[in-house]
Amino acid sequence: MMPMSAARSSTLVIVPAWNEGESVGPTVREIREQPEGWDILVVDDGSEDDTAHQAREAGATVLSLPFNLGVGGAMRAGFHYAQRHGYVRAIQVDADGQHNPRDIAAVLDGLRDADISIGARFAEVGDYSARGPRRWAMRMLASVLSRIARTRLTDVTSGFRAANARAIDQYVLYYPAEYLGDTVDSLVNAVHAGLTVVQVPVAMRPRNAGRPSQNPLGASVYLLRSVFALSLAMLRGAAAKTGVRA
Repeated sequence: MMPMSAARSSTLVIVPAWNEGESVGPTVREIREQPEGWDILVVDDGSEDDTAHQAREAGATVLSLPFNLGVGGAMRAGFHYAQRHGYVRAIQVDADGQHNPRDIAAVLDGLRDADISIGARFAEVGDYSARGPRRWAMRMLASVLSRIARTRLTDVTSGFRAANARAIDQYVLYYPAEYLGDTVDSLVNAVHAGLTVVQVPVAMRPRNAGRPSQNPLGASVYLLRSVFALSLAMLRGAAAKTGVRA
């Protein structure tokens, strides 16, 4: 367990990282270059490389998990840290460099109007694109969650999202680790708990290192798993509203 200390900032940037030794250092340094002076927590998700070392060298606080839990588990640990240390805002920034630190302030500004602010890749900014089954799945998910949240959302699978104190507390209570749970399921549950959502247009960048796992077969699997994840999330959300455990 890490010792508690006074926060230098009221905002915590949470960077989940699994075997991102090549990219986490530059990502942390770029976040630190921003003028706002946010605190940075890298959650080392059971990495087998030097992710933790590179993150510390770059100036981040590091929370090392004993084994790999996935993004959902890493982020839930990060939200527990944020709540325990009294942060009133927290934002997820991926370690691979695809989230531009210059957009962090804009995504955080969305919290003036909502409890959760999503950095949306499909909002007429940048040239990020997805094709075939993966794009169909993203559109389907966005359409359904827009109706649930009663606001237009175009990118509900984006991990570039911010939370205010109410959302941090909600995520500590419920932030699933399974596939798409950290995005779709957590969002459905938060909306059913009465939290509000807004999206902010952002532009994505290429990864600093490594290769994304996208191919035709993977995209088809993504579509099927997306449908399953959304169905499960809606069942859980409905059960939460009625007080029945799913």
